[in-house]
Amino acid sequence: MNHARVSLERPVVVEVSDVSKRFVVRKDNSLKERLVTLGRAGRRHREDFWALRDVTTTIRAGETVGLVGHNGSGKSTLLKLIGGILEPTSGTITGRGRVAALLELGAGFHPDLTGRENVYLNASVLGLSREETDTRFEEIVAFSGIGEFIDTQVKFYSSGMYVRLAFAVAVHTDPDILIVDEVLAVGDEAFQRKCMDKIRAFQKEGRTIILVTHSMAQVSELCDRAILLDHGRVVIEGEPNDVIPEFRDLLEQERQVALSATNRAEDDPTHAKIIGVTLDGNQADDVVLQPGDPLSIDVQLFHPTGVDEWLCAVQIDNENGQVVFGTGTDHATTAPGPLRGTRTVSVKLPSLMLGGGKYFVSIALLDGNGRQLAARSQACSFNVRSDGTTFGTLYARPAISFSPLGAPDQPTG
Repeated sequence: MNHARVSLERPVVVEVSDVSKRFVVRKDNSLKERLVTLGRAGRRHREDFWALRDVTTTIRAGETVGLVGHNGSGKSTLLKLIGGILEPTSGTITGRGRVAALLELGAGFHPDLTGRENVYLNASVLGLSREETDTRFEEIVAFSGIGEFIDTQVKFYSSGMYVRLAFAVAVHTDPDILIVDEVLAVGDEAFQRKCMDKIRAFQKEGRTIILVTHSMAQVSELCDRAILLDHGRVVIEGEPNDVIPEFRDLLEQERQVALSATNRAEDDPTHAKIIGVTLDGNQADDVVLQPGDPLSIDVQLFHPTGVDEWLCAVQIDNENGQVVFGTGTDHATTAPGPLRGTRTVSVKLPSLMLGGGKYFVSIALLDGNGRQLAARSQACSFNVRSDGTTFGTLYARPAISFSPLGAPDQPTG
C-alpha cells in the first residue's frame, strides 16, 4: 500500500529535461559485410533507433517512482541515463546525491575475482572508501546469505547469488538514490521479501528510489508515483492507480492485434462460433468498474445447423492468467432450448467484489457431450479501479480499529 505522498516542497534530486537517446543499429553483422560497406555505402546498412524521445520529468527527495511500460519502451535506457552509465543524445539530466544502481545482473562484478574482492571493487565504484567497506563488510555478507561462497570466484555463482551480493553491496553504501531494474525478480521468495523490507526501510529513512518492475502489484504497493513509457515517450505520469490502467490498456491493444488473425479463422460460416461479447452493452475494452459494481456479460452465439443440447461457459481471469470466476448456462434456472442460428446468453453479476486490476473474459461453447464447438480466449476485458485501501484480487471493504490509548491488550498465559 502506498506510503504518504511526497510533498512538493521537497527538493528535486533528479531533473530530466527534454532527453532523447539514439542508438545506431547496424544491419551488416559480420566483419566481411562491414568491410564491404565502408564509406558512404555503409550508411544504408545503419539505422537510427530512438530509445527515448523528449522525456521530461522530475523526481523529488524521498519519492519512490515506478517506471512501467512494455519491453523496449525505454525504461532501462532512462535508468542508465539517470545513473550516469549513458549520456543523452540531446537534453540534460541533473542529479544530486550518491546513486546506487542495480541495472543488470552482475554489472560491475569481475568474473575472475572472488565475491570478497568484488565487494570491495563494487563498493569503491559506488563511492565507499576501503575503511568504510571494512566496517560494513560483515553486514553485507550476512545480508547476501552467501557467506560460505564469499571467497569463490563469482564466475561460479548462480544468477541468484550474483544478484544477492550485488543488492547487498548497493543497499549498504548509504545511497541517496537507489535505482533498481528488475533484479528483484531473481532469487528465492525469502530473499525477495528481505529486499522489499530493505526498500521499505529506505522509504522510512526518506531515501529516493527509482524502480523498474513488471509487477503492477509492487508499483501500486510501493510507489508514490508512476511514469508510463511507450516507444520512448512519456504517455502519462501520476498516481499509480491512474497510470496502471493506462498501461494495461496498452498491453490489451497489443494483445488484440495479435489475436486478430485467430479471430478471423472463426468467420467460416459452416462452423459454430462466438459472434461477439459485450460488457454492460459496450463492445470496446474500456469498461471501468469500482469494486462491488454490477457487471453484465452478453454473449452472441451462432450455430449453422442447430444443436439441441449445448453449454456456454463464461470465465474471468486476472492479468496473471489465474481464474477468479467461472460459471455456465448449465446453472441457469430455466432450460435454454436448442441453439439454431443466432442466440444471446446474458450473465448478470450483481456485485463483483474484485480488487484493482485488469480482468479478461473468455467464452467457450460446448455440445451436450462436452465437446468444444467454439471458443474465444480473452474475448474482452475490463478494469477495476482500486480505491487505494486494499490490494489483491479479492475486494472486501476493511474496517480497522485500535485498542484505546493507555489500555494495551494484556498478554495471556
